[in-house]
Amino acid sequence: MVRRAEEKDIPKILDLLVQVDMVHHNGRPDIFKGPATKYNGSELKVILSNDKTPVFVCVDENDIPMGHAFCIHKQITGDSVLTDIRTLYIDDICVDEKARGKHVGKELYDYVIDYARKEGFYNVTLNVWSCNPSAMKFYESMGLKQQKVGMETVL
Repeated sequence: MVRRAEEKDIPKILDLLVQVDMVHHNGRPDIFKGPATKYNGSELKVILSNDKTPVFVCVDENDIPMGHAFCIHKQITGDSVLTDIRTLYIDDICVDEKARGKHVGKELYDYVIDYARKEGFYNVTLNVWSCNPSAMKFYESMGLKQQKVGMETVL
């Protein structure tokens, strides 16, 4: 079952955030410190209470999160080049290492898509690090297509 995350989920969400960071750290230790979380407990309380930053969790039969999806409402208005579309940005998706292969990611992603449709968003976007090929493969299997590509040269 997927539901909106609650304060009681914060300890498990923090654990999942470390797992996300470690995937990135293992792929790009020059950029990601590892093990770390991008938010602390206090910041998560604020995020969870804001309707513009919904967080969804897929929970097991004991109501323990097996994965999360952090989302952000985005809209650029009055830009000289871009249209005024509303975008739901997926800031982070993580499935617990112990729950991978059980379609938790698909359940979360499908829920986010349904939420975005019901809320009248034009599109759903996300970023994925190229050092995370399993995530890239997952998102492609969900039907996502590249919108833009970030490139770098390390000096």
